[in-house]
Amino acid sequence: MAKQWYVVRVQSGREDKVRDSLERRVKAASLDAVITRVLVPSEKVTEIKSGKKRVRDRKLYAGYLLIEADGLDGDVPEQAWYLVRETPGIGDFLGSKKPVPMAQHEVDKILMTTNASADKPKLVINFEKGDSIRIKEGAFENMDGVVEEVIPEKGLVRVTITIFGRATPVELESWQIEKI
Repeated sequence: MAKQWYVVRVQSGREDKVRDSLERRVKAASLDAVITRVLVPSEKVTEIKSGKKRVRDRKLYAGYLLIEADGLDGDVPEQAWYLVRETPGIGDFLGSKKPVPMAQHEVDKILMTTNASADKPKLVINFEKGDSIRIKEGAFENMDGVVEEVIPEKGLVRVTITIFGRATPVELESWQIEKI
């Protein structure tokens, strides 16, 4: 039978621990052939804080795990289904009374997002148009302004500040400003 992906609710914030626990239980029960992969859907993002660039994992769907298995909807030994359900931290499968497999195009989209972010993490800028900010560093230090545009590809934020009574647009790096 072909492998299919299933979604499982887990305790939010404990996805990695629950995944590790489930993988250990699957190995101990010798069900590696039935449950082949357990995945926490996440993407790599780059953040700049205090002028320092760091890469971290951000969960795409907090509170959920994806499990690749041979038909958990009834064609597999009940032992595998119960093993997953009885793992501490796991709530239940998505579906009515029995697990419903995900559509293949949804799985492909999630796996593509996860794999693409591993190659090139995307930059996260925590500002939006209209935010009031204060410039922390540079020629305009300690001046207040308003965010006009966020340019994530370059890591820049276009801000309007008032100089000598005139509104002037200035492009700054995201780590040079802070929200007021």
